[in-house]
Amino acid sequence: MRIVAAGPVAALLVAALLMVAAPTRAENPAPYAGMVTVDTGKPFEPFVEAFAKAITANGFNVVGIACANCAIKGVFGETVPGNRVFLFFKPAYARRMLAASVAAGIEAPIRVYATEAVDGTARVTYRQPSAVFGAYEVADLTVMGRELDEHVARMVADARAGS
Repeated sequence: MRIVAAGPVAALLVAALLMVAAPTRAENPAPYAGMVTVDTGKPFEPFVEAFAKAITANGFNVVGIACANCAIKGVFGETVPGNRVFLFFKPAYARRMLAASVAAGIEAPIRVYATEAVDGTARVTYRQPSAVFGAYEVADLTVMGRELDEHVARMVADARAGS
């Protein structure tokens, strides 16, 4: 058998085919300081249902729940792994936040992102409120952010334990 070296055009064609055939996705799951990721070990759908309940059970208001996989399926008919962005806050914290810094209002509501892992379980990612509000370097916001860290961690724990 004789092997012939391919010319530059053939090499470029092979390189292009490899890039198209094996798309890659560059991800950094924690690009910010204070980013928390929790593998819940709980199936995705039961977790997101339990998390919505945990938010209200902990005295917070659900401001919205975004569902990109729902929109993609509805618009394009494609199925992608489950994901939800939960947006929530509490009027008492909004009042404190705005008293300390009107500029910090951009940081509310709190966002928690639940994604479906390859094994069908839920993974949760969020920026700790202490990192978000602490960036303002306002003492009252720093204290509030630490309190909110405890609330969010409790909600995640409650949803992991809930049915």
